[in-house]
Amino acid sequence: MALALLAQAHGLHPAGWMKAPGATDGTNDIDYHVAMAQLAEKGKFDLFFIADTPAARTDNLDAWSRYIPYMNCLEPITLLTALAGHTSRIGLGGTASTSFYEPYNLARLYGSLDHISHGRAAWNVVTSGNNYAARNFGEDKLAPHARRYARAKEFVEIVKALWDTYDDDAVVFDKARGVYFDPAKFHVLDHQGEFFKMHSALNLARCPQGQPVIIQAGASDAGKELAAETAEVVFNSDDTPEAAKAYYDDVKGRMAKFGRTPDEIRVLAGLTPTIGESRWEAEDKHRTLQEMIHPLVGKIRVASDLEADVSDLDPDQPIPLDRIPKSANLHTRYFQQIVAMITEQKLTLRQLWQRYERGNKRVIGTPADVADAMEEWFSLGACDGYMVIFPTLPDGLEAFVAGVVPELQRRGLYKLDYEGTTLREHLGFRRPESRYARAGMKAAG
Repeated sequence: MALALLAQAHGLHPAGWMKAPGATDGTNDIDYHVAMAQLAEKGKFDLFFIADTPAARTDNLDAWSRYIPYMNCLEPITLLTALAGHTSRIGLGGTASTSFYEPYNLARLYGSLDHISHGRAAWNVVTSGNNYAARNFGEDKLAPHARRYARAKEFVEIVKALWDTYDDDAVVFDKARGVYFDPAKFHVLDHQGEFFKMHSALNLARCPQGQPVIIQAGASDAGKELAAETAEVVFNSDDTPEAAKAYYDDVKGRMAKFGRTPDEIRVLAGLTPTIGESRWEAEDKHRTLQEMIHPLVGKIRVASDLEADVSDLDPDQPIPLDRIPKSANLHTRYFQQIVAMITEQKLTLRQLWQRYERGNKRVIGTPADVADAMEEWFSLGACDGYMVIFPTLPDGLEAFVAGVVPELQRRGLYKLDYEGTTLREHLGFRRPESRYARAGMKAAG
């Protein structure tokens, strides 16, 4: 199975930062992130992944001051580039939005990361999921969901074309003839689409991987279509094996119409483990964290994914059904999951914020318990591996590397060592040919 680490500075639990070791904050400390990346590499993780949004929250600051996602974080590509010099094998992936970047800039940034890391870069394609980001770029709110995905589809195609500007052997560095590159192997992109008009060529030789790995996490129908057409790693946040299996089959079943085969995508299920030497210890860790969630934080977490104001509601009463919007414009999967919990489980608002995990599979127990859950889903064909999301870091990762990784290796479910040097090799992907090389082969044939 493949493993990726979701590497937020102090973990993903709303109170996780309060359990951080030491008296000072490591969020902006490069040495802190280096140590975490090196620990993940020691555990043979395939990918060190940084989620991101290009925005801080600008309202409800009493709540956000207690719950800090993206309120203080290093820019992902800058951080990953720094980490490239302190690691040698682990993949380095980060989020960048198609709604707010330009294709040329993004192609150059991730192409440069792939060169600097010797072939370990990955780009997580998102359309963004909050209006705070929109307001940073001159808009009051995000464009409608369908339009964001239409832009993303065109954006990704341009980026991939730019990564093929140079053929693999275009740079000849022939000092005797005074020729640096072969003009016949340099390709200019002429593109006129709905969102972009470009006459362009990337000023960067082709990447060590050919192209950086493309990651995507769409849960809507448009998102799954984009994943089936363009992605190589897909994140899934279902919390039951049945739902995860249905998602897995759905995404891979869409690939044939795009001329792709199922083995060209790895689906990674979200896994949130709380690990203890005993189940009692793990349950105590989890319970302690849940009790640390401040009511303001609980409400803002629910409100963000429900896309509705719940600030005036009694936390010990269910959410009225008339507060639920008819549809989502931000995160479709999270919206659907939280609505199902409200309508089917009849939870109070407090129960909801204490149980809601953004859909990821939660496992609370010993290393063997975590390995059991991972083996079950993997054996059922519900995933190709996991995006591991620790409630607290770095202690969660330390426990996983020390206990769960050896258990998975003992069961023959996980590699004993890296078998290649690039992220594509870790994931079992071939190096993609340039589109122009393919076109030339077809013409010659």
